[in-house]
Amino acid sequence: MNFLKKFSRDDAGAVTVDWVVLTAVMVVMGVGVIAIFAPGANSSANEVSAAITDSVSSLLN
Repeated sequence: MNFLKKFSRDDAGAVTVDWVVLTAVMVVMGVGVIAIFAPGANSSANEVSAAITDSVSSLLN
């Protein structure tokens, strides 16, 4: 019974739980930001790639 009382008052692991929750929230937010901006970044990269390819092709011809 004494062990249960001591265990219920012990809060040493509470900080660990807080950090795990905060880290999980940050990971989810990061994935969300990537999901929002990735299509636009990919589209922009494709446009830049096409422009560079056209410029190189015109220089070589």
